[in-house]
Amino acid sequence: MAEHPPVIVHPPSSSGGRRVTVHGQIVGLAHGRGDVAEFLRHAGLAPDAEDIDLDAPGLVEWRGGDKDTWVGGTGGAGGGGGKGGGGVVSG
Repeated sequence: MAEHPPVIVHPPSSSGGRRVTVHGQIVGLAHGRGDVAEFLRHAGLAPDAEDIDLDAPGLVEWRGGDKDTWVGGTGGAGGGGGKGGGGVVSG
């Protein structure tokens, strides 16, 4: 069985945002790349959110679209950069 990267960004929901899991645990709902980076920083995968390479295939698997897809399968929507904001951290 093929191993998945530790971080999975799931397909966008119809209402916007993408569920993010780290090592199989839901860490929150991201509404942009900044949210994903912050979840990874919070999970201890990088000391600083700006140092995280969201294109690293060994770290992040993007399902249902790339890092610029945030609303129901359309690219570029949903404020893809910066520090994020609007993400919900669980736990």
